[in-house]
Amino acid sequence: MQFTLEDITADEVERRMAVYGPLADTVRDLIDAVIRTEVDETVVTEANARLTAVVESLRANQIDGAFGVRHTAEGIGMPWGNAVIGLRNAIAPPLQVLKHPDGLVTADFTLGAAYEGPPGCVHGGVCAMLLDHVLGQAGSADDVPCYTGTLKMRYLRPTRLGPLHAEAIITEREGRKKIVRGAISDADGETVTAEGVFIVPKDWAGVMPESARIPPR
Repeated sequence: MQFTLEDITADEVERRMAVYGPLADTVRDLIDAVIRTEVDETVVTEANARLTAVVESLRANQIDGAFGVRHTAEGIGMPWGNAVIGLRNAIAPPLQVLKHPDGLVTADFTLGAAYEGPPGCVHGGVCAMLLDHVLGQAGSADDVPCYTGTLKMRYLRPTRLGPLHAEAIITEREGRKKIVRGAISDADGETVTAEGVFIVPKDWAGVMPESARIPPR
């Protein structure tokens, strides 16, 4: 895992966000436009030539490999290449995950044409990816980090493209294991549910409370 510590201020983080965020938003719009455009082939060819030039200009100075895991010296995380929440990743929706005082985490987001599987519906693998992330965030909501051990999905019905809601919470603890449950919902209710076993790293085991069950929600 590539871990980078950058000695920059919070103001510098905000400045970079203001530069790279809009670029990723534009590329996200571009992806949607490429999927749905019906313009003349000449327009497509001209657009491709312009985009090729843009790609070449951006590749003039770039890092090797992936963006990696980055934090500032003050501990501000910059997971900007992440496939779910990455500020600089145009294939990320991106999700904005909110943590609530009771341990529940939620996210409201919209998935468009780039995430289609069955016609008009979200690809099942995308649902799994999003729930893996949301359940992982819920698993760490008690400030004890954990990693996905197993993830069991149940697809109740197709998840339509458009506005969606996801949420998750820890329901049980057993030693270094946390059981986390969550779901994706649309306006008519749950479409996909998930249950995951998340494992606390060994060097954090002493922080875990004694095995105790948390009443299911």
